[in-house]
Amino acid sequence: MSLARVRTRAQLGLDAPVVTVEVHLSSGLPGLAIVGLPEAAVRESKDRVRSALINSGFEFPQRRITINLAPADLPKFGGRFDLPIALGILAANGQIPTNALDRAEFMGELALSGDLCNIPGVLPASLAARDAGHCLFVPLGNAPEAARPKGAEVYGGDHLLAVVAHLNGLQRIPLAQPNNTPSTSTRAIPDMADVKGQHQARRALEIAAAGGHSLLMLGPPGTGKTLLASRLSGLLPALGEQESLEVAAIRSLLGHPDDPDRHPPFRAPHHTASGVALVGGGSYPRPGEITLAHHGVLFLDELPEFDRKVLEVLREPLESGHVVISRAANQVRFPARFQLIAAMNPCPCGYLGDGTARCRCTGDQVARYRSRLSGPLLDRIDLHVEVPALSAEVLHRGAAGESTASIKPRVVAARERQHARQGHLNQDLSPSMVSEHAALSREDADTLELAMKRLRLSARAYHRVLRVSRTIADLEGAEKIQSPHLHEALAYRVLDRIPA
Repeated sequence: MSLARVRTRAQLGLDAPVVTVEVHLSSGLPGLAIVGLPEAAVRESKDRVRSALINSGFEFPQRRITINLAPADLPKFGGRFDLPIALGILAANGQIPTNALDRAEFMGELALSGDLCNIPGVLPASLAARDAGHCLFVPLGNAPEAARPKGAEVYGGDHLLAVVAHLNGLQRIPLAQPNNTPSTSTRAIPDMADVKGQHQARRALEIAAAGGHSLLMLGPPGTGKTLLASRLSGLLPALGEQESLEVAAIRSLLGHPDDPDRHPPFRAPHHTASGVALVGGGSYPRPGEITLAHHGVLFLDELPEFDRKVLEVLREPLESGHVVISRAANQVRFPARFQLIAAMNPCPCGYLGDGTARCRCTGDQVARYRSRLSGPLLDRIDLHVEVPALSAEVLHRGAAGESTASIKPRVVAARERQHARQGHLNQDLSPSMVSEHAALSREDADTLELAMKRLRLSARAYHRVLRVSRTIADLEGAEKIQSPHLHEALAYRVLDRIPA
């Protein structure tokens, strides 16, 4: 048969659309042409495939070979198409049976020797192949990652010869097994006991962990803002199976090794990061830091030092939990449900209010510094807390703070109450759910109304105060929001201002 079809998967964000590799052998001068929007790495596959077939001992047909990657309007990039192209040529030339390709999909880059090299993005492809009822052949190094989804039928081959032998029924490749063994690394989880003093900031961090809220810490250098932020991921519960799979799929796109450890991710990009680095992008869109922090923590230290345009890209993800990257050819949607933890100094020199009189910043300089953060962005941050400088006595003789091990059960219990009540965290409460689950007494409603006028809170901040109040009540196991819960939540909105 001079025509063969082989299934594979392209990469489009976290989606893996099916691609049919059609190989046609015809008479004419020997040559090989690839059509179907291939980029440079795909066009170069013809040379890799030719050498791999010859060096593996297969006959390379001396005919005119036309390879079509369908659908024709979907851009194809990377070396993942080498293996299906090679198998398509062998099937069209009669060296492997075409019926062996019927319910199988293939991905892998070929070395000139015929060895199969690892590729990025195999986990989304494995999920798509499983849902389609197909088995998947991948390089041996990618096999444990691809086999992670339940019900996936994955075969890992180390060489083109092994895959061909399997398809010819000569020597079967064993089913790949996932690497679900918990991490045995001794990586220490940062402990809250390391933080001395800063009782309000510690409390705010606990509330943020319990309800999935965003947090902004304001204070002079060296007061423990970064120390506190690094402790948040230790307070969060381990990721569930589905959450862990989503995080692994994002890591897979970038070629990061699969990690069965279910700790929530913690990302801390430098303040010189560009908008593309933060939100993602490129000719073929790749995830940025906010997507890599999905189901985890995004820590932005020295927040005003970030470019203002870079910070503004956070507005939509903080509200919607996803980011959409649009290009002329396609549109890609990445998940971005993260907890934002930010830290900033009170003034350009950083020493305003530290009690040492070192600050020489004028009022105008302080105002310009803080104006680098727009009102709409501050409006979307649930908790604002000041982190004052500590005295030497507190640092030297102060008692160790409460440990992560003792705080985490309260956080987990509060989260369980939220999931039992509304199915998700308080951070994700809709306005109608806020009215239902965060109702106030008449007296407390009057208090909140007065606070809105004095603090000039927006409607968005109004709902965020109620969500935080609901989380504080959950931490204490209260069925309804009480006055102390509301007052504490209002204390975390002191940095609000009217958006310009």
